[in-house]
Amino acid sequence: MNNSKIILLALLFVSFNFYAQGESMKEKREQIKVLKAAFFTTEIGFTTTEAEKFWPVYNIYDDKQFELRHQKMKSYVKRMSDGSLDKINEKEAKLFLAQIEGTEEELFLVRKRFLQNLRTFLPAVKIVKLKKAEEDFNKKLLQQYRNNGQKN
Repeated sequence: MNNSKIILLALLFVSFNFYAQGESMKEKREQIKVLKAAFFTTEIGFTTTEAEKFWPVYNIYDDKQFELRHQKMKSYVKRMSDGSLDKINEKEAKLFLAQIEGTEEELFLVRKRFLQNLRTFLPAVKIVKLKKAEEDFNKKLLQQYRNNGQKN
């Protein structure tokens, strides 16, 4: 691994340690966006032109999928964990399932449009690298979260 990747990874891990418990979700999300931008830029190797086109498209995609996951899905999870599922009838369950499927379909379509947009200005190799970088970043983020949880 080259020095710039080592430095970036060290920055990534150290930065997560500064998360205070009182920080709002918005502040944490902004910090994660900054770390993600540095990580993606290093891992994917965007040219200046590619980066100028990529980040506006990515930010729109990221905001939309965040909204779907954390607002709509959050309400589904809450409903599933509040004990009301024990009292739900078949008709209500079918409606609830249709709502979940609709949100999952929206997420799929958002991702599909995002990839179609990327194909207009990024080579396929970099789009594949993006997929890997997203997975690697999320693994590192989850691992850091687990490590911080074990310390507290």
